[in-house]
Amino acid sequence: MVSHDTIRTAVGVLGNMSSIMLALSPLPTFYSIWKKRSVEQFSPIPYVATVITCMMWLLYGLPFVHPHSILLITTCSSSLVIELFYVLLFLLYSHRRKRLEVLIMLLASIVIVGVVALLVITLVHTHERRSMIVGILAGFVGIMMYAAPLSVMKMVVETKSVEYMPLSLSVATFINCVCWTAYALIPFDLYIIIPNGAGVLLAIAQLLLYAMYYKSTQRQIEAWRRKEMAMAEVVVMRDGGLKVGATTV
Repeated sequence: MVSHDTIRTAVGVLGNMSSIMLALSPLPTFYSIWKKRSVEQFSPIPYVATVITCMMWLLYGLPFVHPHSILLITTCSSSLVIELFYVLLFLLYSHRRKRLEVLIMLLASIVIVGVVALLVITLVHTHERRSMIVGILAGFVGIMMYAAPLSVMKMVVETKSVEYMPLSLSVATFINCVCWTAYALIPFDLYIIIPNGAGVLLAIAQLLLYAMYYKSTQRQIEAWRRKEMAMAEVVVMRDGGLKVGATTV
């Protein structure tokens, strides 16, 4: 019979794979940002929230807080590097005001995690208490991360467009949260279950919104393309008229 440790390791490996998939899922979005040299209406909040979440769970998985959590360490450290790259692109291609906001949020996240780590190391002296304190904080931050797209979801409802809510990110979030919820059941780890269970529900809500507003998004994109084509035709006609006038003088 397969032991619980073997099952937990297997699920943890799947969790690592799904976390990397989640971290890489916005690549098409950021390729578009890089190509256009503009972040347009994309929100930096989900990515900054993911940075602080990765740092908190990385702290939770360290040996002096929660021993034997190597799979948590590997997934959080790799995801953290990728998310920092995304935030860097926001810093490069945002307008001055938004760039300042992103920088402040990033620095605040680093300071908060640093203070928590320092206090836990110096004031708390058992693994159980350290795990409890950091686990509660990491779970709270994790829920905030999964709730961060709520502002984007509100925009989707108001505009009836999912253009700025990438489907790949929602699907990857759903798969990742399911994997880590299963991982936390063997054995039961309340601190991991709560944020990832919330993540499952919010990801489902995003997928439902995508299904509801996909067709209206396509209609809006098509109407915008027709408008651009019409404007281009007007410009061509004007240029042609100027050239004809110039040759007849």
